[in-house]
Amino acid sequence: MTWFVLARALFVAAVGFSAYQSSPLSGGPLVNLGAGLVLGGLFVLLEVRLRDAPVSHMLGALIGGAIGLVAANTTEAALYWANLRDDRIVFLHSVILLAFPYLGLVIGARNGQWLEPAHLLGLFRTSAPRRRYRILDTSVIIDGRVADICETGFMDGTIVIPQFVLKELQMVADSSDSAKRNRGRRGLDILQKIQKMSGLDVTISDVDFPDVREVDLKLIELARTLEGKIVTNDFNLNKVAQLRGVAVLNINELANSLKPVVLPGELMKVFILKEGKEYNQGVAYLDDGTMVVVDNARKMIGKTIEVVVTSVLQTTAGKMIFGRFIEQGGVSATAPAAAAAAASAAAPLPSTQTGPHETGDTRRMRPTLTSTPVTAVK
Repeated sequence: MTWFVLARALFVAAVGFSAYQSSPLSGGPLVNLGAGLVLGGLFVLLEVRLRDAPVSHMLGALIGGAIGLVAANTTEAALYWANLRDDRIVFLHSVILLAFPYLGLVIGARNGQWLEPAHLLGLFRTSAPRRRYRILDTSVIIDGRVADICETGFMDGTIVIPQFVLKELQMVADSSDSAKRNRGRRGLDILQKIQKMSGLDVTISDVDFPDVREVDLKLIELARTLEGKIVTNDFNLNKVAQLRGVAVLNINELANSLKPVVLPGELMKVFILKEGKEYNQGVAYLDDGTMVVVDNARKMIGKTIEVVVTSVLQTTAGKMIFGRFIEQGGVSATAPAAAAAAASAAAPLPSTQTGPHETGDTRRMRPTLTSTPVTAVK
């Protein structure tokens, strides 16, 4: 680092001394010396700014600038017939000499990635189906379910793991917090498992964006460059990517779409695991993690019971099912019990006595007392 500082100081001093000796400006030696030092400082500042620029972009800028100079000279040579004593023609020549190299410099720097060997070879290859890229982020790697999806063959295309995602994952694995450290190590194990899968194209991308600091924004820029899709379970990254026009494959949305569909009135068997928040509630979970809140099931904790689905609530975080446990002593929601209750309600009640002035229709309509016990409905 000391050698770089010394070299920059010597360079600025040399530019200042050259201006002092040649005196290109009117105003005395000190004015020329100051102008030379300022000019040398600007060159050093430019060098510092270009320190992190990719080599391919710098090479593209140089090639583009050279092409711009050739185009400017060619255009000026084509205007040999113009009157050079006209101030407008002189100004036009100056604009051409400045504009063409500038355009070549900017265009070459922006498209410098085409000078990379992979892109150069792609220009000479025959037209083939385009590769589809699936870019993994840190959260979906730590989650681990993406490995199961890749193993089943549902994840097509090339799996891209950016280098900056690996760096972030390593920082999590080296954290002083034991919980974060375990999550980071789990993510590294998941990546190793994905790389060992046969028939799966996995690549580590070294493409980086030094001007972008946030990892999420780097993922979006990489997806734009590769024209691929981001695989994540981060809700915020999903929304930001969609706003920027980048396609996203959300693991949580996939899991929610694969959950079984239940309708109100259906019967299902669940294991009551714990007590609910409300009075006399029990909580159960399905195999996919869906929460089932059951009324009248507090005393059935630790047992498998049959409940009736009353409603289903779909949220952005997942699905919740609400049901009710009907005891055997009460009226069940099954078809045989409901039919028996309807038949008993429709059956005529036996009469004990009739008055002397009642007709047959009056006797059929008059309510009578029976000795049949009434079962309370809970």
